[in-house]
Amino acid sequence: MAAMMQPQIILLKEGTDTSQGKAQLISNINACTAVVDAIRTTLGPRGMDKLIHDDKGNTTISNDGATIMKLLDIVHPAAKILVDIARSQDSEATTFSFLSIFSRSCSLYSLTSCVGDGTTTVVLLAGEFLKEAKPFIEDGVHPQNLIRSYRTACNLAVNKIKELSVSIEGKSLDEKRLLLGKCAATSLSSKLIGGEKEFFASMVVDAVMAIGDDDRLSKIGIKKVPGGTMRDSFLVKGVAFKKTFSYAGFEQQPKKFLNPKILLLNIELELKSEKENAEVRLSDPSQYQSIVDAEWNIIYDKLDKCVQSGAKIVLSRLAIGDLATQYFADQDIFCAGRVTEDDLQRVAAATGATVQTTVNNIVNEVLGSCEVFEERQVGNERFNIFSGCPSGQTATIVLRGGADQFIEEAERSLHDAIMIVRRALKNSIVVAGGGAIDMEISKYLRQHARTIAGKSQLFINSYAKALEVIPRQLCDNAGFDATDVLNKLRQKHALSSGDGALYGVDINTGGIADSFANFVWEPSVVKMNAINAATEAACLILSVDETVKNPKSESAQGEAAANAMAGRGGPAFRGRGRGMRRR
Repeated sequence: MAAMMQPQIILLKEGTDTSQGKAQLISNINACTAVVDAIRTTLGPRGMDKLIHDDKGNTTISNDGATIMKLLDIVHPAAKILVDIARSQDSEATTFSFLSIFSRSCSLYSLTSCVGDGTTTVVLLAGEFLKEAKPFIEDGVHPQNLIRSYRTACNLAVNKIKELSVSIEGKSLDEKRLLLGKCAATSLSSKLIGGEKEFFASMVVDAVMAIGDDDRLSKIGIKKVPGGTMRDSFLVKGVAFKKTFSYAGFEQQPKKFLNPKILLLNIELELKSEKENAEVRLSDPSQYQSIVDAEWNIIYDKLDKCVQSGAKIVLSRLAIGDLATQYFADQDIFCAGRVTEDDLQRVAAATGATVQTTVNNIVNEVLGSCEVFEERQVGNERFNIFSGCPSGQTATIVLRGGADQFIEEAERSLHDAIMIVRRALKNSIVVAGGGAIDMEISKYLRQHARTIAGKSQLFINSYAKALEVIPRQLCDNAGFDATDVLNKLRQKHALSSGDGALYGVDINTGGIADSFANFVWEPSVVKMNAINAATEAACLILSVDETVKNPKSESAQGEAAANAMAGRGGPAFRGRGRGMRRR
């Protein structure tokens, strides 16, 4: 009787939705699988594109995994993890921290990497790991057993990649340029501009090598000009930016200089009147003219100092007014105001100039220089182009194309290729692409699993099988018989001599070929990062057994509405709201 009278314990707010147990875990896996299916067909040189139309009416055509995942606007909490790993793989610098438990010891690892490509691969792998784990979960296997085995397999796979990596270090500059071009072409082959991959690959390599040891992506500018064909795109080993807003006197200024001095400013060169509501008391009306003259003298003094510095090109982040524009035109000086911060910093890096916040005491050391400055017509736009810069720590790619969506996708494609070349230039270690490295790791893990007693053998086998999704999807997207090609690859990789370790899918013939000999390469860090990130995402989702959704209750919403009403003057909207000047 006492047990029946025990009061009910309420822990969570009314309206809270809780889901837990095996059913919740299966639901999370199904959600992630659905997301993976949405981008599965974008993988590889024959991958399809996705057209995404958002609520603002913007249309995006892309086959970049990170872009698609971001635009899908996924709301499922577990599936959002896949969006995060795609973004992290695409970002310039990524830090993963993960908790690994082995032999009852707990240690925290941190992996920092610069990748930029392989976004579709990492999502595909994570989804396949979960798909292979699903039957074991349904059969009652504890998720922690799967997580332990997956992490063991991940470490084995990363070590095997390091073992199979080939260094391209120690080559001559021409050889290295050729090899980097092959890496860029591999990345571009799956993009919308894959038909011109050799043209853009050489452009990307030249741009990355132009910035030297400075690995900041901001040093490579990409400018988009609608019109023309892809082949009309060009690289400027220096800085190029669109002509800024200008006044009438601009057309009288020279548009080309040889070896000019360049002055960069962060001040306004405009005629400034007295401040609003300023009060000036005069005892003699004739003094008024002296006040007006003082305003003109201030601006003329600034302009004279710019001219005396010897600079032939004056750029400012703030406005350069019509008076200054005409004054510089009379002195045969080119000027441009409202230059964006990024472009101004890139001009500073390329020419050796220093941005000034005053025109007083300008010395030669703060002025920059370049071999040639010219204003050139590109399509319907006019570009200011600085070339032959002394430091050469920057480059600009001017993209041409028919449609805005096409140019946007070309920019995303070049971003991936630039990241790949940067990584290969820093760590000159590559592995065979086209599914070759995935098949070799899969074979290695299957062999290793046979040496393990217990259920872990099954789990590592399923991990090995999941890795085969890359060559299988490459075949499916190209319209080939995936079963036939995978059987050929398994037979080739099973050779005891090890001669088949570099064989992958041949997209051109529908068979198999030596990927390394065909220059289908990818930096080893991209593959290692993809496997690490995909494994950790899969383990994270497998470790979740309960989801608690705590929406705002009706009472909380009512309180918020009441507070909003009070802020507007109460129920009767008393008061004037914002203060208004009384008349």
